[in-house]
Amino acid sequence: MTKPKRVIILLGPTGVGKTDLSIQLAQRLHIDIISSDSRQIYQEIPIGTAAVSLEDRAVVPHHLVGTRSIHEPYSASLFESDACQIINTLHERSDSALVVGGSMMYIDALVKGIDEMPDVDPEVRRSVFARYEEEGLDGILSELRLLDPAYYERVDRKNYKRVLHGYEMCLSTGRPFSSFHTQSIQERPWEIVKIGLTREREELYERINLRVEQMIDEGLEEEARSVYPYKHLNALNTVGFKELFAHFDGAISREEAIRQIQRNTRIYARKQLTWWRRDESIHWFHPSRQDRIFELLSL
Repeated sequence: MTKPKRVIILLGPTGVGKTDLSIQLAQRLHIDIISSDSRQIYQEIPIGTAAVSLEDRAVVPHHLVGTRSIHEPYSASLFESDACQIINTLHERSDSALVVGGSMMYIDALVKGIDEMPDVDPEVRRSVFARYEEEGLDGILSELRLLDPAYYERVDRKNYKRVLHGYEMCLSTGRPFSSFHTQSIQERPWEIVKIGLTREREELYERINLRVEQMIDEGLEEEARSVYPYKHLNALNTVGFKELFAHFDGAISREEAIRQIQRNTRIYARKQLTWWRRDESIHWFHPSRQDRIFELLSL
């Protein structure tokens, strides 16, 4: 019987040390790396997304890093399609493929598949966002509760993007947004091995604080200024840019913006770990335990 092809998923919170280990793994296996980071795909913001350096990409080919503009919408659904195509191509010359990143929804989409969603009517999207800017969320939430009680109950009502998306789907399709969520898991033709990297909280937080300072030194502020005219884009609604945009708007000081970037990055790391701790199929290691990781992968 032919041994199934393998997909290794190296995941973990931001700042834990995925990049260095992924390079070692890729070199040992003689394979490329597929990024599952939802922001590193944007070519205009390599500093703010801690994108893999050109030097590392020269050592190991990377896919889905710096391949899209912030002006081009991207999603978990598009990632699933792109990543599956790349994996199938890479499997033609190797038994393994390596996926690296920390975007929870992207990894879930690759492992489990994602429900097909119809496109939202652009005019509906524009009118919904205009209403949100004028009135806020309260009225939209009240209508969403009537249109789709199931989605209303589970959506994070403070996350305006998710509230607006559910509401615009209801208006655009005439159906509850939740009716498109089948929760069916797609069968993949590969063996999937998930490796999670983790550190003690204080160690991780120290690394995050230091990395933010390094990003500032490398030119994060200048990078944020270069995309400031496009701050309304979803690609820029992310930690590191939101805080600096608030500083550019005069709402907070530069020092406060940096402090908030560090704090919000730590909060995001906690959310990542909370999400993945529910997945019993993940093999957890400290990044220094490369020997045990290689042993797990029979390297």
